[in-house]
Amino acid sequence: MTYAVMDSPVGPLTLVATDAGELAGLYMEQHRHQPPIETFGSRDDSVLPAVAEQLTEYFDHGRTTFDVPLYLAGTPFQQRVWTALKAIPYGVITTYGEIARELGLVPGASRAVGLANGKNPISIIVPCHRVVGSTGNLTGYGGGLHNKQALLDHERGDVLF
Repeated sequence: MTYAVMDSPVGPLTLVATDAGELAGLYMEQHRHQPPIETFGSRDDSVLPAVAEQLTEYFDHGRTTFDVPLYLAGTPFQQRVWTALKAIPYGVITTYGEIARELGLVPGASRAVGLANGKNPISIIVPCHRVVGSTGNLTGYGGGLHNKQALLDHERGDVLF
């Protein structure tokens, strides 16, 4: 594995690449669930150029979807939640409870969805920032609530980076 660091309007982003060139992690500065940086191998800012390009286009309001190869390591349940996250369209928000219902889970499973959402290793591209609490309030975000709000504002067109 190798990693790159790129500048962005929400601060430095760490992009983690598998040996096959897939994106395995996208972490914001001081990301809550980021593994220790030394587990990512050596730094090489030339890896994952397509990811960096697509993120730049996203921040420049030119991209609303991503099509880079992803490597999402997680439990089968986490995989189901992350797949549901990838289906949330640009600029749309949903709730943990709505995702639980879409997945056919029992009432009250929104907490489990929230935990899986919080473990998403590829923020922005797997858009966990588009999930809010049942009242519409912002709830936890690994990259910080200020970044979650900035990304949502960006997608609504309220913030021009």
